[in-house]
Amino acid sequence: RPAAVARACDRALPGEEIAPGLLRLEQVLPFDDVASHIDGTFARTGALPTQGMLFFDTETTGLSGGTGTRAFMVGASDFVPDGLRIRQLLITHLSAEPAMLREFSRWLSEDTRLVSYNGRCYDAPLLAARYRLARQGTPLAGIEHLDLLFPTRRRYRGVWENCRLATIERRALGIVREDDLPGSEAPGAWLQYLRGGDAGLLRRVLQHNFQDVVTLAHLLLHLAAPDHARTGGA
Repeated sequence: RPAAVARACDRALPGEEIAPGLLRLEQVLPFDDVASHIDGTFARTGALPTQGMLFFDTETTGLSGGTGTRAFMVGASDFVPDGLRIRQLLITHLSAEPAMLREFSRWLSEDTRLVSYNGRCYDAPLLAARYRLARQGTPLAGIEHLDLLFPTRRRYRGVWENCRLATIERRALGIVREDDLPGSEAPGAWLQYLRGGDAGLLRRVLQHNFQDVVTLAHLLLHLAAPDHARTGGA
């Protein structure tokens, strides 16, 4: 008789199911006290209030955008009295997308300022398209949006090999990820899970997204810091 026994498929994902097929994860990380306002010179503006800032990033089914691309994961972080709060939404089947969009809209308010890395050109338009297709309106319209890619490019273009977030993390912030799953592999990890496959890669996508929105908070403060307070900068 065959001795081989098929390994049970690992389908476990963290988080609370807040709607059919929609998982919500939340955690608060210790974080240094953040001033109520920071110097916005790097963004060519005046003092920036930190209250209401929402750092966000999506993981999507493709990297080209367009109406055929959807976000299957949304991560966000914001400053709270106890530290940095990280919230993530993950859909585990296609029919949960409208519920995810509704939940993310609840994280937005009149005093929200979105903060991203290339989000003005990619994440925000993609989400806006998904809201329109779901006939939910576009809650992102009219919300201020600070895209950290552009001031980062102004400061570090030509200094290092590129201005990818992973490069800026390592060079400017001293953050080195271990066992990170590249963002380009996220669509495959999600599709594998949808087709009944193992959840291991998808858990790594959650960790990748988690680190992205933590890094955005650190990068904002790095860009706003006086020259003598920066490390790894030009």
